[in-house]
Amino acid sequence: MREEMTPMEPTGRVPSARNSTVRPRAMRVELPIGTDPASIRRRIEAMEQLLENSFTVPGVNYRIGLDSIAGLIPVIGDFVTAAMGMYIVWEAKNLGLPKWKLWRMTGNVAFDAALGAVPLVGDAFDLVFRSNTRNLKIVKRHLDRHHPAVRTIEG
Repeated sequence: MREEMTPMEPTGRVPSARNSTVRPRAMRVELPIGTDPASIRRRIEAMEQLLENSFTVPGVNYRIGLDSIAGLIPVIGDFVTAAMGMYIVWEAKNLGLPKWKLWRMTGNVAFDAALGAVPLVGDAFDLVFRSNTRNLKIVKRHLDRHHPAVRTIEG
């Protein structure tokens, strides 16, 4: 009679159902790497989600993002989130947006970074003024007009 081999842990012990641990699965966000308008749109939407709507404040059910949280770190936080906001502008440039729209988007990011750098008042301002959401709307309007195939239904 032949016995079945039980897989062993690296420590040499046989795992049992009683002491096994279940690891939480990491959230997998699949971002496309293509240069087509649909891929760029998904990357911009993911960056806007991260910067403006990542977390919910318990009790008040208000959405905040990395922009508001990192803004609490003087100078460095605002610089980092401004650089991340400029990534959206760079992606918009790759889509072929007109220069006046790119300047408007850059102005949104610069205004957010400048007022966000003011202690206390800037932190409250970051909760209200969402430059990346405004920039996403500019990009979506452009894509809906010039690339209707990548239009998505909001709902």
